[in-house]
Amino acid sequence: MSALAERRGAARGGRGRPSWRRLPAAPVSLAAAAAAWELIGRLSDASFFPPLSAVVRRLADMASSGLIFSSLRDSLVNLVLGFALSLVAGLVVGAAMGRYRKVEAALGVYVYALLTAPSLVFAPIFFSLLGEGRGSIVAVVVMYAMFVIVINTASAIQSVPAHLVEMARSYGAGETQLMLRVMLPAAAPMIMAGVRLGVGRAVTGMINGEMFIAVVGLGRVVTQAGGRFDGAGVLAVLLVIIAVALGAVGLVQAVDRRLTRWVPQVTRGNR
Repeated sequence: MSALAERRGAARGGRGRPSWRRLPAAPVSLAAAAAAWELIGRLSDASFFPPLSAVVRRLADMASSGLIFSSLRDSLVNLVLGFALSLVAGLVVGAAMGRYRKVEAALGVYVYALLTAPSLVFAPIFFSLLGEGRGSIVAVVVMYAMFVIVINTASAIQSVPAHLVEMARSYGAGETQLMLRVMLPAAAPMIMAGVRLGVGRAVTGMINGEMFIAVVGLGRVVTQAGGRFDGAGVLAVLLVIIAVALGAVGLVQAVDRRLTRWVPQVTRGNR
C-alpha cells in the first residue's frame, strides 16, 4: 500500500509541475543559442560574425556546389585513421601502465609531458618526416587524442577493486584472463570517459593538421574562406566541424551505453 501511495504521490507531483519544466532541455538550449546568434549578428554588423541565417545560406551554397561533401569525405578518412590508431595504442599502453608499475615508471613521464605539450608544435616534425600528405595529418590526430586515452585507461585499471583481482586469481585466472575478463570490464566506464575526451581532441587535431600541414579537407575550406575574409564561410565550416564532433561523441556514447549496461542506473547519474 505504501509503495502504491508513493507512486500516486509522485504522479500527482509530476502533474503539478509547470509545463515549461517538461520541455526537452537540448532543443530549447539550441533554439536559444540560435536566436542569440541571429540577434547579435544583426545588431553588431560585424563582418566576421554574420547572422546565423547568412551562415546557413552560405553553407547551403557550399553544399550544393559539392565543396563541403568532398572535403568532409577527406577529413573523415583522416579522423577515422588517426582515432583508430589512438584508440588501439591508448588502450594497450594505458592498460600496461595501469597494470605494471615498471611500465608506468618508464613511460609515465613521456605520456604526461606529451599530453601537456602543445600538440601542434610537432606538426613541422611530422611534415619533415612524413611529407605533405595524409600521414602527417594522421600523426597530428594521434598526438592530440592518444595520451588522454592512455592516462584514463591507466587510472581506470589502477582503480579496479583488489578483491575482484584476488577472487579471479583464486579461481585460477591467468594474467590474460584477468585483464580481459575482470580488469577491463570493471574499468570500462572510466576508460570510455577517456575515449569520449579523445574523440573530441581527435577532431581538433584533424582540423589543425589539415590547416597547417596539408591544405586538404575541411581545413582547406576554412583556410581559403579565411583568406577571402569570408566570415560566413568560416562559420559555415565550423558548423560542419561541430556536427562531426557531436556525431563522433554520440557514437562513442552509444558504444559506452552498450558496454556498461551492467552499471547501476543511479551510479550512471540518470535519475
